[in-house]
Amino acid sequence: MGAVPVDTGFTDYVTERAPWLRKVAFLLCGDWHRADDLVQTAATLLYTNWHRAARAGNLDGYARRTLVNTFLAEQRTSWWRLVDLRPADHDPPPASRSDLESALDLRAAIDLLPPRQRATVVLRYFCDLPVEEVAKTLGCSAGTVKSQTSRAVETLRGLLPTESLSTPEASA
Repeated sequence: MGAVPVDTGFTDYVTERAPWLRKVAFLLCGDWHRADDLVQTAATLLYTNWHRAARAGNLDGYARRTLVNTFLAEQRTSWWRLVDLRPADHDPPPASRSDLESALDLRAAIDLLPPRQRATVVLRYFCDLPVEEVAKTLGCSAGTVKSQTSRAVETLRGLLPTESLSTPEASA
């Protein structure tokens, strides 16, 4: 009788969920290369704790929490500020706006949010998690999630152009 491999199910899970994890990571950090690094680090942590993760009732929740915690831990260190490979020029978009331009504006605005507010917005609105699940993921109270979300939304409203927030009927 041979031993059961440690990675039973791990490879299948990460292969299937990697695109989703990458998109969540991108929304957290705003850079595809850094998102890949975050997913790689989170996947490594997930692998080392696979015996625990595989028994979790919500494997996606476990992986998402690992990813968010990796992002927040990275934000507390200074290396990412020193090694920012994104272009320094952030010219405002042209006056005519398409859906793509609005999405890019939103991503740029999200990138300006503090890390915990960014994580809260991504978990609430992209991952569509209830307040209680976000609080559990971030290790804080539901009230903190609500206040962080409120501050983030208010900041986004101040950063985004007014025309991107109006409806087509309002501008007609």
